[in-house]
Amino acid sequence: MPIQWFPGHMHAARRKLEETLADVDVLIEVLDARIPAASRNPLLETLRRSRQRPCLKLLNKADLADPARTAEWIAAFEREEGVRALAVCAKNPADVRRILPACERLAPHRSEPTKPLRLMIAGIPNVGKSTLLNALLGRKAAKVGDEPAVTKSVQRYDLPGLRSITDTPGLMWPKIEFDADGYLLAACHAIGRNAVAEEEVAAFLAETLLAQGYADRLTARYRFDPTGMNGDEIVEAIGERRGCRRKGGELDREKAANVLLQDFREGKLGPLTLETPASRAAMIAAHEAAQLVEDDVPQPTSR
Repeated sequence: MPIQWFPGHMHAARRKLEETLADVDVLIEVLDARIPAASRNPLLETLRRSRQRPCLKLLNKADLADPARTAEWIAAFEREEGVRALAVCAKNPADVRRILPACERLAPHRSEPTKPLRLMIAGIPNVGKSTLLNALLGRKAAKVGDEPAVTKSVQRYDLPGLRSITDTPGLMWPKIEFDADGYLLAACHAIGRNAVAEEEVAAFLAETLLAQGYADRLTARYRFDPTGMNGDEIVEAIGERRGCRRKGGELDREKAANVLLQDFREGKLGPLTLETPASRAAMIAAHEAAQLVEDDVPQPTSR
């Protein structure tokens, strides 16, 4: 079942973000390094292009992602006009210190007494925007939580050295075009729990791990060989291994699903990236081919 999630407060957040972007020099878009393309908000891209603003893409949670694949994504993003990309971990001070110099290089005409550098930090929910903002400010200014949509309003802060930064709420887009993106976002906990069936998300995650060549991670963590199994079977096998039972001995599939999801989210399966530029291109091509077939199917005529 396709996943869609666009809470009511995001309509107002979208309007405010569009207004504020007019007075910003550089957009800092925070992505999840495990799903760099799926966590990229196409609405932000449209807005920043319409305003002709450069963008620094931060692949956050890089400590949880596959380093080689992160490098592929950085190279892919930097082929786009007006875009630079960095892999960061918001909890690593050395990574955070690289951010402001990168922004200055994107807007070299600013950072003067009469032209202070104005930044905006944006992205989808639960990618670590607030943690990064607090690290840049050197104090706890933004509320942090391991749930989507903690930040609800736009806030502006002063930074050292003639700079300012505007924080924005986590923003989704009204319709997720690719079904796979909805599941990837849910697996990384960027979508509210009330919008997803976690058993389906866990099964999708299991199949994605196999497709991306990470079967050995499942074997190392759960002590079984998932080769040839589908997502549901993998979740069931995890439940068997971890003793996920209801009263009466029935397998608790929901609990088993949560075991896999939590292990993935906490990095207990090792550094993983769930999409590559190549797999992304293949997914889009398959989607477009399916759409062409669907468009060619004759529609029934009414009498």
